[in-house]
Amino acid sequence: MSFIVMTGATAGLGAHAVQRLARPGTQVIAGARGGGAPPAGCQVLPLDLASLESVRGFACAVRSQVDGAGIDVLVLNAGAQFSRDDRRSADGFETTFAVNHLAHYLLARLLLSAMADTGRIVLTTSDTHDPSVIPFGPKRLDVGALAHPPRRGSGLRAYAASKLCNLLTARSLSALDEVKDRGISVIAFNPGLTGGTGLLRGQTRVRRALAPAVLPLVGALLGRSHPQFHVGTPERAGEILAELALGTAVLPPGRVYASLVNAELTFPDPSELARDDAVRDLLWRESAAMVGLPA
Repeated sequence: MSFIVMTGATAGLGAHAVQRLARPGTQVIAGARGGGAPPAGCQVLPLDLASLESVRGFACAVRSQVDGAGIDVLVLNAGAQFSRDDRRSADGFETTFAVNHLAHYLLARLLLSAMADTGRIVLTTSDTHDPSVIPFGPKRLDVGALAHPPRRGSGLRAYAASKLCNLLTARSLSALDEVKDRGISVIAFNPGLTGGTGLLRGQTRVRRALAPAVLPLVGALLGRSHPQFHVGTPERAGEILAELALGTAVLPPGRVYASLVNAELTFPDPSELARDDAVRDLLWRESAAMVGLPA
């Protein structure tokens, strides 16, 4: 029996990925708040990513479930996006930062020792992390201001910054001696602009209503000249996520970032900020302090 542990498995591209991941001899364990029927072949355990206590409880339940067998694949796919950055998690952090980054950082730290040798960790990021691709991408990283914004700001900027954190976390994990010695692969996956996902559930009612009409229009107007605005499908994004998780899609040596562009998997350089080792290490240290773990 092989074990795949996943967040963001009950909707959008994650649900399509589960259809390919749930095979005979494989147990998919998904963390979710509930409220819907679990995907076929998937066991759902309670998880609220806006609560670090819930993340710790989920990690403990996963360890009990696998019973020392080792986690073959850890897919950290869930994400949230809001119109403003004025929401707070159960622990008092800005919710986008808490859900998209801090919870997944903690989950990776707690489950790393339970990973099987030669296993894989996949974190879903976004090309919004890169200001050369998207104008509101972060040009600097102030971890404290992301966790506790000093003033009300843009939800899109908070989302882009959280996706930079996902990419930096992937780079930090891949640099750990334990990860390298045990042959664990770490991948940061950008599914691109994808329609039909639950990402906009935190947006205003008007934005949610307009999105199905606006996204295709954006893709039609800008998709040819700017590939990052090509609107992909959750089916294709889920297919690639599953291939990366299963190891049937493999990154070139030394690469961590995989990006879906015009429905094709590419391996570009991430942003200059995402490649900065000092920024990477700063995020790791400050995140560790926030969740109460040693750096």
